[in-house]
Amino acid sequence: MWLQNILFLIFVALWQPTSQYIPFNKFYGNFQKQLHNQNELHNAKYKYQIKTIDMPVDHFSFSVSDTFKLRYLVNNTWQQENNAPIFFYTGNEGNIETFAQNTGFMWEIAPDFGALLIFSEHRYYGESLPYGNKSYTDFQKLGYLTSEQALADFIDLIQYLRSNPKNAHSPVIVFGGSYGGMLSSWIRMKYPHIVQGAIASSAPILHFTGIVECEAAARIIQLDFKKADPSCPKLIRKSWNAITNILSNDAGKMWLSDNWKLCQPLKNASDIKQLKSYLQDIYFNLAMVNYPNKANFLAPLPAYPVNAVCKHLTNESLTGKELVTAIHNAINVFTNYTGEVKCLDFNDAQPELDARGWPYQACTEMVMPFCSDGVNDMFEPNPWNFDEYSKNCIQKYSVKPQPNLICKQYGCTDLSTATNIVFSNGLLDPWSSGGVVRNLSSSAVAIIIPEGAHHLDLRSSDTNDPYSVVLTRKYHRYFIKQWIKEYRNKI
Repeated sequence: MWLQNILFLIFVALWQPTSQYIPFNKFYGNFQKQLHNQNELHNAKYKYQIKTIDMPVDHFSFSVSDTFKLRYLVNNTWQQENNAPIFFYTGNEGNIETFAQNTGFMWEIAPDFGALLIFSEHRYYGESLPYGNKSYTDFQKLGYLTSEQALADFIDLIQYLRSNPKNAHSPVIVFGGSYGGMLSSWIRMKYPHIVQGAIASSAPILHFTGIVECEAAARIIQLDFKKADPSCPKLIRKSWNAITNILSNDAGKMWLSDNWKLCQPLKNASDIKQLKSYLQDIYFNLAMVNYPNKANFLAPLPAYPVNAVCKHLTNESLTGKELVTAIHNAINVFTNYTGEVKCLDFNDAQPELDARGWPYQACTEMVMPFCSDGVNDMFEPNPWNFDEYSKNCIQKYSVKPQPNLICKQYGCTDLSTATNIVFSNGLLDPWSSGGVVRNLSSSAVAIIIPEGAHHLDLRSSDTNDPYSVVLTRKYHRYFIKQWIKEYRNKI
């Protein structure tokens, strides 16, 4: 059995997904906004120094001389010797302190490697705003928010750290989950002479137009809910029409507003659209954070929250108001598990704190299509329409999306030159369909985690962790050790 588990996790060169990958734009931005809003950093489990470094606003221009302060976190508790490994987290679209607190794996292995821990914030997020409060008011200034510029920031910070004689020959291992995992893989691909290896967890680097099927994530979400209870996704699928029928008149709008304890009553078609979008976000987020233990990543949640939700959705005979009431009881697992929330704010459950730049990125280079057909998933039919998507981006930001830019910059169909990267993906995670699930080479490997949700392997260890996650972390350690050894043998 032990050998079978290893083969299942590591030997994936012949494994093919039945469908490919999905969205990042709408769902991902909302997911991250919730994440940063829910975490209370003053109760931080892990400690660090907060530092800044001057960065060029434009790394690729000889005419723009503007600079800004890039924030990064440092913990050197376990750095005892010269040229100690540098474990470097490539920051996501949000406050870097949140990611430092939710990447326990790095903190757990740092003592064994005697590593220096660095968590770098991503430009335009957290407190690393190139133009302060004007960073988002002038679209010309917002144009420097790109993954390529962010990678250049990280490289400059790494070079600065290595300018210290104590770190001159330190091997650099980068870590990242989700968008941070995408950045970790790309920085290793683009700067292999500076970065020695990358742990890229739940990194959907293939979730782009023409590479994946837009409905793949929705299908995975349905499978997660079906696994909890076969009736659950059927009732959710049936609930969309029930909600539409109830909200077709003012009396129905008033009933649902009161029954669900909405902070603001439903008034028009726009409110109804927003409410349905909110529900879609909740189901998506629940699938992502379907962790085997209690967590406070997006919101206070029980272990395996999808199971908790589906306990309210087992009676397939429910219709009308009874069904809609059951849906409300189900989503309360996500929206009000502690019972402390007085009303449900479907307009802005995740305030625009730290991830406000993500919609702009999704309108420029990070065009990650999502759709649903209402047959093979539990959502309302919602086709992907790039022309409409592009029109909205032009209206909102005066920019036209470039759906092929990421694949042009970093590669999608041909990643044969990638080395020293571990791509890990949990099969419970909707984003896994956009991840690398086949070995690219002997040193760029894919690990499949059957019971894993969104970058669970980068979170801190827990007694309830499934064996596949425990084993994945052992393989992370193994490859990190190999990369460090290879580098030191060369210098």
